[in-house]
Amino acid sequence: MSETHTSPVVLDVWCELQCPDCHQALEDIRALRARYGDRLEIRLRHFPLEKHKHSYAAAQAAEEAAEQGKGWGYAEAVLARTADLASHGEKVLLEVARELGLDAEEIDTALIDGRHTLTVDADHAEGKAIGVTGTPTYVIGDERLDGGQGQEGLRERVEEIADRLLAQG
Repeated sequence: MSETHTSPVVLDVWCELQCPDCHQALEDIRALRARYGDRLEIRLRHFPLEKHKHSYAAAQAAEEAAEQGKGWGYAEAVLARTADLASHGEKVLLEVARELGLDAEEIDTALIDGRHTLTVDADHAEGKAIGVTGTPTYVIGDERLDGGQGQEGLRERVEEIADRLLAQG
């Protein structure tokens, strides 16, 4: 008797941590997590936008937070403070790290030494290559859904695709 092992469906969320639309999208992401659990792997992908001057640093800080075991938690906490980040800059990134019990000094060092620059640049380049123009953008299966144009009905669309892909095994 063979046990069927189905790998999770992957949902890439192209996100920018100074983006109010990405903050609004968190509700959908939490609902998807609750509905699918480990059958849906939700990956944070970075797509910093030039119009938000702290978004690139925020993406790097999120990568360092992920190395410390709190990538999504950190991203969500930063997204909850997009206005703070816009007005107070990178110190907000370190405040959030401290609040979450992360090593803020290491995050600060990572921002200085640029150790996560390549990861952020690679995400951005891949996003551009597949047609991401704004955030949030969701990629599931071979479909790209642009949440930057409005998020009405997006979660339902992601669920339809996820259900179809999971049914295919």
